[in-house]
Amino acid sequence: MDSTMQRTPLLISTLLRYGAEAHPRSELITWTGSGARRITYREVGAKAAQLAHALRGIGITGDQRVGTFMWNNAEHVIAYLAVPSMGAVLHALNIRLFPEQLAYVARHGGSEVVIVDDSLAESFSKLLPALTRVRHVVVNGPVPAEVRDALAAPAHVEAVHDWAEFLDGQPETFEWPDVDENDGCAMCYTSGTTGSPKGVVYSHRSNYLHSLTAVSMLGIGQPDRLLIVVPLFHANAWGYPYSAMISGASLVLPDRYLQPEPLARMIADLKVTGGAGVPTVWNGLLQQLEHEPVDVSSCRFLMVGGAAAPPAMLRAFPEKFGIEMVQGWGMTEMSPVGSLALAPGDVAPDSPDYWRYRESQGRLLCGVQGRLAGPDGSLQPADGESVGELEVRGPWITGSYYANGSESEAELADMASKFDDGWLRTGDVGSLTDDSYLVLTDRAKDVIKSGGEWISSVDLENAIMGHPDVLEASVIGIPDDKWQERPLATVVLKEGATATAGDLRAYLAGKVARWQLPDKWAVIDEVPKTSVGKFDKKTLRQRFADGALEVREVD
Repeated sequence: MDSTMQRTPLLISTLLRYGAEAHPRSELITWTGSGARRITYREVGAKAAQLAHALRGIGITGDQRVGTFMWNNAEHVIAYLAVPSMGAVLHALNIRLFPEQLAYVARHGGSEVVIVDDSLAESFSKLLPALTRVRHVVVNGPVPAEVRDALAAPAHVEAVHDWAEFLDGQPETFEWPDVDENDGCAMCYTSGTTGSPKGVVYSHRSNYLHSLTAVSMLGIGQPDRLLIVVPLFHANAWGYPYSAMISGASLVLPDRYLQPEPLARMIADLKVTGGAGVPTVWNGLLQQLEHEPVDVSSCRFLMVGGAAAPPAMLRAFPEKFGIEMVQGWGMTEMSPVGSLALAPGDVAPDSPDYWRYRESQGRLLCGVQGRLAGPDGSLQPADGESVGELEVRGPWITGSYYANGSESEAELADMASKFDDGWLRTGDVGSLTDDSYLVLTDRAKDVIKSGGEWISSVDLENAIMGHPDVLEASVIGIPDDKWQERPLATVVLKEGATATAGDLRAYLAGKVARWQLPDKWAVIDEVPKTSVGKFDKKTLRQRFADGALEVREVD
């Protein structure tokens, strides 16, 4: 039997229209360093229409790629909405990638137009000669004449436009096309920690469903003001630009001001009610608030993801500042949110069970199916104890990586190897409970194989970061003649802290099995980070191999 329901496509243009019409007074609030500039969602709708008309005028007439090289600001969100709504594909470029990776991603994605923030224009001009498909550059803000000349210099660049002039005079309404909901609307690339970055193409339908689910799970509503620190170039900014249009929540966008002190000021001055960022960002904010307190009583939750959050931090925010930390897990390939660590309603707050749920990666969202594959490929039971590599599938999870025809057979084979009979192999190792809660113990490539047993680097890191003198800790496996691998703990101490490697090892005793205790330690100034703020263990391993770490052995 066919249903009698209308088959209206699920499109980004629907979210844009709804936000502009149903929540006209909600705002995009961009931090300027000394204050904030604001634009209402009604004005966002008008600016998006103007941008669409301007892009049509320079040849974006179908599903061509329009790139962005921008911070989190109002203009970036306007592009996020306008480009997919007009039927083109948004390609948000990761400004923190190494130049070689960035050039690869921009070429592979095939952007013909790139919108660039003024503060990033000079660095982008150095990449532009290698990006031969780019015909137009739109600069958001004024730049010196020499930078503009450098942007215009490559022969393939037809014109360099000023954002304000580009939009000026264009109509403030646009006839958004009814494209297929399964068409590509945006693309992001993985960070490329192993091999070349891989492209993921999101559909209108996948982003629509992902954003609806995130809104319902987090309880976001029109009164909220959400501080979005997670970059818009990182996995859809976790869906917040689209969720805001649905819920009417205002977005606070930090632009380039990502340091703990301005983030604390934003929360206090703008009465932020929630936020989203990686653990390193919120850990920095925690240290800032402990040393220079401001009024953050407006903030009820902060979502944390991108890497496992230290339990000590998850507990410190609610205990000291009344801010609930909501841990999420996901991947670029998953749009990205796959689970949220909200405790069941029948569990008593602050009980051991409560924190067991809150410190997990959370319950898989409705629509996300998960299973565990053992080392031999056999499926493991969801009993909370059996361990395997997590595989997932669902309506906002990619079924392949983007290929543009330039890939070698080896590259295509590598891309295909990430999937198992329609399931995405996440590379994360852990367990599932019978009520769909996910507990990850490590990345498959980071788990330490010692004497035939696995040691979780994440568990060790979380335990070490519970010490009051420790700011950050990252654990890697290093070669060992007897045990195959042993853990090396690299530690960043808080300012003025005096803990020694022996003190830290003694602190771990009783918290982890004795055979898992690191016997090699290194105190470092800072844990290296990837382009999206995760601990960069590849760099740490290379530093150890190069003899660049001062390692101390502790029995």
